[in-house]
Amino acid sequence: MMRFTAVVALFPDLREAELLSWVERGWVRPEGTEPDLVFQDIDVARVRLIRDFRHTMAVSEETMPLVLSLLDQVYTLRGQMRAIARAVEGQPEPVRAAILAALRL
Repeated sequence: MMRFTAVVALFPDLREAELLSWVERGWVRPEGTEPDLVFQDIDVARVRLIRDFRHTMAVSEETMPLVLSLLDQVYTLRGQMRAIARAVEGQPEPVRAAILAALRL
């Protein structure tokens, strides 16, 4: 867990006001309320990602909600695919073979 100021200190090119605006927009969802925001590792990773999009790739503020929504959808789909793979792995061999054959069509 990291406090707001510690997260800002990780990124020399990130201003406090900018990070706070990301929180206010819901792009990052730390626990707590200002000024006592607490960032989990996943929040810090998302800050890093948003910072890269905004600063390195020059993605506009208007485009960020779409980009983040698409990334969240991909993340959700990856979790669902892992769950399906676990369910398939738990099936008897003939069922797994039938599923694999159906996927090849």
